[in-house]
Amino acid sequence: MSYVQSVLVPGETVIVQARTHWFIYLHAMFWLLLGSALSLLLPFPVGILGYCVLAFGLFLLLKAWIYVASTELAVTSARVIAKFGFIRRETVELRHSKVESLHVNQSIVGRIFNYGSVVITGSGGTNAPIPYISDPLNFRSAALTGMEAISNEPSAAHDPE
Repeated sequence: MSYVQSVLVPGETVIVQARTHWFIYLHAMFWLLLGSALSLLLPFPVGILGYCVLAFGLFLLLKAWIYVASTELAVTSARVIAKFGFIRRETVELRHSKVESLHVNQSIVGRIFNYGSVVITGSGGTNAPIPYISDPLNFRSAALTGMEAISNEPSAAHDPE
């Protein structure tokens, strides 16, 4: 069960959830290809360098996989939930009324491949950047639309009857 699903309160539903972009694996893949090429093309004593580069690439691949598996970002009917980290977990849960803005930071490469960082800014100085989010502009607009729709719904507390 995901973290977001485990912390939902009764009656709370997920409006939109973000995914991590595949681009996070690109750095590891470069080192894996370089290590494979070096270990196959270089003679034995020097070819060990290729195996070291290959091991480094495997380490980066594992690190990226752990990041993807341990990062969650969702907007629910009541709050924005962000969780990242595997051993050292960091979570940010802000009620809609406490969210000041959702920023999207994209580099040129991020714009080309449609990924970027979503930065949740809350009242009180809460600032949670979450990098490598796939399609961050659509996530932000869906989140803001969902939050706006919920804040405009008349509640039973304000009903004059």
